[in-house]
Amino acid sequence: MKALALLEARDHVCGRYRIRAFAPALHTAGWSLDVHGLARGPLKRAFQLRKARDYDAVILQRKLLPSWQWAILRKSSRRLIFDFDDAILYRDSYDRRGPHSARRASRFARTVSEADAVLAGNDFLAETAIDDGAKPERVRVIPTCIEIDKYPPKTTSTNGPVRLVWIGSSSTLKGLEIERSLFEDLGRAIPGLLLRVIADRFPQFESLPVEPIAWNEANEATDLAEADIGISLLPDDLWSQGKCGLKVLQYQASGLPVVANPVGVHPKMIDPGRTGFLPITAEAWISAIRSLANDPALRLAMGRAARANVEANYSVDAWSPAFVAAITGARPSPAPKMGLSLARKVDAQ
Repeated sequence: MKALALLEARDHVCGRYRIRAFAPALHTAGWSLDVHGLARGPLKRAFQLRKARDYDAVILQRKLLPSWQWAILRKSSRRLIFDFDDAILYRDSYDRRGPHSARRASRFARTVSEADAVLAGNDFLAETAIDDGAKPERVRVIPTCIEIDKYPPKTTSTNGPVRLVWIGSSSTLKGLEIERSLFEDLGRAIPGLLLRVIADRFPQFESLPVEPIAWNEANEATDLAEADIGISLLPDDLWSQGKCGLKVLQYQASGLPVVANPVGVHPKMIDPGRTGFLPITAEAWISAIRSLANDPALRLAMGRAARANVEANYSVDAWSPAFVAAITGARPSPAPKMGLSLARKVDAQ
């Protein structure tokens, strides 16, 4: 049996974590997986979409196709799965036009209502799919997952300054830059604190030194493990409700405690006082970071609990049976506990 995954780009980070990571599990189940970026240009795209007929299942990830392209893909696919991990029916947090887009909304509704299965990265996304016409029994929550063995856990405290760490892209870096006053306050309140930024561009603060690390797939796990405290900040809006917390999971897999604002999936991923903190005010942020900076043993204990959380609830191993079932059309396997809330809702409809 053969599966085809069509991604925005072949090396897109979402494809790496949400599709490619499960290739060994599909292989074990007797399936091969071909991964391709969507072709550029209408003729090449049409030819590519018609080739879907050569496969037993097709995964379209994130892309909301124009109606004529969707029609070709739908007609050519024996089993068509739509996977998404962002609130793509809305514009992003920083778009000046605001979140609502009639074109995005109509394409999203058509896609989720006509797909044979919809894989949503969190409960909020799953509910948007159901609200827009997806049959509840076809919707499955599969979070973004971590290949835990690729992340060496932090086992000892580093010498020297305490490093906060943030990992992401230039687009999401805006979330840090908007909170400039918070980071200036942290730098003034906690002497010796550093902010390691793993990205493709870097912010600058007056009172908080920034350690720039150019993102590299081969080194990202090591670069994270050399830090002490992971941080994440999301704007409180519709787009952020759809975020699936990849950076939080990467920090936790690396054995780091995480400090994040209580928005979107953050409260679901972080157990305050056990795996990190969820401060709201600047004073609470300073208190949380200071307590961790002053207590290496607390950082290590929280980091161990955080990594255990990923292993149990957000690892590729934990979710492989559910992913394989979704692609092949088999009866869904029991999901880790964190994924049961929507399952109950679906079963009740």
